[in-house]
Amino acid sequence: MPFQLPDLLGPYLLPLLIAVPLAIVVILISIRKEDEEVRQFQESQLPASFSGPGAASRFQPSIQPSDGPVPVLVVDDSAVVRAKLGKLLEAAGYLVLLARDGVEALEVLARHPVQVMITDLEMPNKNGFELIADVQGSLETEDLPIIAITGHEELQGRVHQIQGLYGIFKKPWSDRDLLKRIETLTQLRQRGPRIAA
Repeated sequence: MPFQLPDLLGPYLLPLLIAVPLAIVVILISIRKEDEEVRQFQESQLPASFSGPGAASRFQPSIQPSDGPVPVLVVDDSAVVRAKLGKLLEAAGYLVLLARDGVEALEVLARHPVQVMITDLEMPNKNGFELIADVQGSLETEDLPIIAITGHEELQGRVHQIQGLYGIFKKPWSDRDLLKRIETLTQLRQRGPRIAA
C-alpha cells in the first residue's frame, strides 16, 4: 500500500485553504470598522469649530516667541504617530522635532532647546520611563515639561508615580485637549525659568 500524501490531505487541506483566508478578511474588515467608529466618535466629541479638515490650523498658540515658532519634541517609535502628531502640531504653528526613541530624543535635546516634549512610553533602545528619568536628571533639561502618551492601561498606573509629568494621554488622544495642554505649558514656560509641578 503506497503512501499518497494528496489523498490523505485532500479532505482537510481544501477547507483549510478556504477558511483561513476568509477568516483573515473578516478580521481585517472588523479592524477597519472599529478604527472608523473610533474616528467618528472622536470627531463627534469636538465642538464644531474644531472638527473637519484643517481643524488644527484654527488652533494657534496665543504666545509666539519673537524668534519663531515654539519648538516641540515628539518621541514615538511609531511612524504613524510621529506623522500624525507632527502634522497636528505644525498646523497649529509649532516647530516639530521628531525622534524614534529615547536615544534619538536625547541627541535632539542636546542640539535643540525645546519648550515641551511629548513621549511614548514603550519604545526600543530607551523607553519613555528611562527617557523621562534622563531628562529630569539633567541640569539642562530638568525643568522641561513632559507629556506622556500611551496605548496601554497598565502603564498609566506606573506613569502616575513619576513626578514632573504635565499630562498623560491615552491613545487615541483628543487633539483639542493635547493642543490646549501644549499651549498652556509653552505659555507658562515662557513666563518664567521654571514652572511648578
